[in-house]
Amino acid sequence: MSYAIVNDLKDYLGITTSTDDNLLENMLMRAEGIIDAYTGRHFEAETATKYFTSADTYGQDLNLYGYDLLTVTELINGDGVEIASDAYRLYPRNDLPKWMIRLNDGKSWNFSDGDSEISVTGTWGYSATAPADIVHACIRLAAFLYRQKDTSADLDRPMITGDGVTIMP
Repeated sequence: MSYAIVNDLKDYLGITTSTDDNLLENMLMRAEGIIDAYTGRHFEAETATKYFTSADTYGQDLNLYGYDLLTVTELINGDGVEIASDAYRLYPRNDLPKWMIRLNDGKSWNFSDGDSEISVTGTWGYSATAPADIVHACIRLAAFLYRQKDTSADLDRPMITGDGVTIMP
């Protein structure tokens, strides 16, 4: 699922036909990928299981290292035992996304062997839906990518004239 929908992109571009709908959808998905790669995060929620090793723990803390967590549906310790939801807290407490799981006092991360992992199943992403500024950036970037199909190779990048004037695309 893209951050924006084809109809929003068509409105932005002033397109009224459905001839290029598949191409426009493709441009939206590419724009989303570019945004994710540039920012290092995904802005829409997805349900998934992520795995962490003992190297990701420090005392009672499990650092989620670059993953944005919204909710936990299941937390399995490294020894295969499920950890009850009242045995840990997500941090930061009053903000999203979460980036750390801290076990309550008296609890610990346990590992059955060197290869065992903690599994965290839940909703991952920066937010449930992409923020408005990300949606707009996705639409603008997808529009730029779409317009490239009709330009020559020299018009899709900044150029410097013989007089030293920079011409932007």
